[in-house]
Amino acid sequence: MPKHVLVNSVDHQNVKVITERSATYGDNVWYSLTFPSEFRSLQAYYPVFFQKDANTGKFHAIALFGFENDENLFLKNNQWDAAYIPLTIARQPFSIGIHTVQEEGEEKKQRMLHIDMDNPRVNHDSGEALFLDHGGNSPYLDMMADMLEVIHHGMLDSEKFINQLIELELLESFTLDVTLNDGSQYQMLGFYTINEDKLNELSGQALEELHRQGYLQAIYMAIASQANVRNLMNRKNALLDQ
Repeated sequence: MPKHVLVNSVDHQNVKVITERSATYGDNVWYSLTFPSEFRSLQAYYPVFFQKDANTGKFHAIALFGFENDENLFLKNNQWDAAYIPLTIARQPFSIGIHTVQEEGEEKKQRMLHIDMDNPRVNHDSGEALFLDHGGNSPYLDMMADMLEVIHHGMLDSEKFINQLIELELLESFTLDVTLNDGSQYQMLGFYTINEDKLNELSGQALEELHRQGYLQAIYMAIASQANVRNLMNRKNALLDQ
């Protein structure tokens, strides 16, 4: 079970975080959550699709790394074989926790940085230090705090973005059928993509509103990213050839 605690310089002065990328540290995931402002960075490497949470019914954008559970085709020699790592992966083992604080006699909610002390990356011997020897945050910890802020705001924006897609009926379910060189097949269900026919039928006013919010670019980036399914197939075929 994760053990999320508030990061502080007293308890965590000597804590370090291993930044290698491998299944040992939980990177063997076949997709991760993402958000519209990240699509531009993702679309060069990963297919971006949408998925519906079976419990809540809410849609989320995802970046795809493989064709089955626990498969990440970008893991190679303890490194991530792409120039950009999705932020919801890169932020591990950190998260944001909400705390109630007193400010001028009033209770206010404040976001604070947490770390999962049971994460295999967390140790006292090797990796990036959280704090400097003589006090103060390390550059690595500041970078993680900034990253969590980007993710927080990105996820809030993603909810607005997806609500727009639903309102305009731009999401459609599809089945991804993949056949590899050795004849093995994968059928991926439960994913959604942009309905390009509906997109092309939108009024000028609707397109202008999407553009004003920065969502039109995100839509086209998601569509363009689907070409990376072929990239995933090439990675999988190369793995099978080995």
